[in-house]
Formats: sequence, C-alpha cells, structure tokens
Amino acid sequence: MTDYVAPPPDGKDWTWVIERPCPDCGYDAAQNSAAELPGLIQLLTLPWASVLTADDVRVRPAPHTWSPLEYGCHVRDVATVFAERTRLMLSEDGPTFANWDQDQAAVDGSYHLADPAQVTDELAAAAGAWADLYQTVADHQWDRQGFRGDGAPFSVLTLGRYGMHDLAHHLVDVGAAHPIDARPADQGPGEGTPR
Repeated sequence: MTDYVAPPPDGKDWTWVIERPCPDCGYDAAQNSAAELPGLIQLLTLPWASVLTADDVRVRPAPHTWSPLEYGCHVRDVATVFAERTRLMLSEDGPTFANWDQDQAAVDGSYHLADPAQVTDELAAAAGAWADLYQTVADHQWDRQGFRGDGAPFSVLTLGRYGMHDLAHHLVDVGAAHPIDARPADQGPGEGTPR
C-alpha cells in the first residue's frame, strides 16, 4: 500500500471510559489501581510482538479501518504521548497538554509504510519507559492534575486508566486478545479481570 487513505476522524470523546466499562471492548479501566498500571502496560502491549509479525500486518480489514501495522504505530505513540503528559503533570501544576491529533499523526508518521520489526522494538521501548515512569510516582502524586486542550481534567491516575483502556481496546481492534482474558501475573485463573 503506497497511497494513504485516511480513515474518517474519530470525533468521539472517550473520557467516560475512566468511569465505566467500555461496551465495545469490555474493559473496565475504573477498576485499575495505581499499583497495577506498570504491569498492565506490559500485559496489554505484549501481544503486539506477535501481531506485528503476521503476513497480513499491512492489510486493512476495511478501506477506512487501520491495518494492524497502523494500530501498532498508534499504540507506540499512545505510550509516548501518555508518558509525556504524565511527566508534565508530575513537574508542573495543572498543565494543559499540547493537542495530539492521532489521525494527523498517522499521516505525518506514514504509519502504513512503517517497518513492522522497527515498530515492534519502538513500541516495546515506549511501553517500558511508560511503565517505568509509573514506578517513580509517589503516593501523594497520583492526584496531580492536568488538562486536555478541550478542558477535560485528568489526574495522573485517571490519565493512566484512560491509557489502559486505549491499549486494551486496540488489542480488540486487531483481534489479538480480549482484555478481560488478561490477568496480572499475581492472579491465577478465574480470579477476575485486570483492575
């Protein structure tokens, strides 16, 4: 695929996923505790190593739906952007985040032309850095605030929950795994979904 066809912009405001389960993917980010976030990042990005090796990684299931490769690029960038926003909240009082247009990022970053092996490495590195950052957050810092350009407020914790939904939802988008089947390492079978 050399000619890029942009999917229609996603104009939805997804902030409600920090309060209630997503009916599309089944993930309930409101149940995620601060302590679980680093492990969940690793758990919810691990399947990309397999997704990005598939023979049809560049194939779109429909003309206006991203391919697994494009979704992988997006997830890599989600990890980077959410880590940047978290660092900003930890270092400044009530910052407003720079706007991130994910659709324009796909165009500017030529997601459809990316090297899947490179994206796999970059995604793993970005996810690892994001998870490591959460390991440094002190108890009193989880309530620190930041604001999206449209004024939507987040705390360090609710931004993390918002990000976990994004990771889980995109696994479902590419058919890699259903997030309710993923459990933190310290849970055995049947002990519930990630929280």
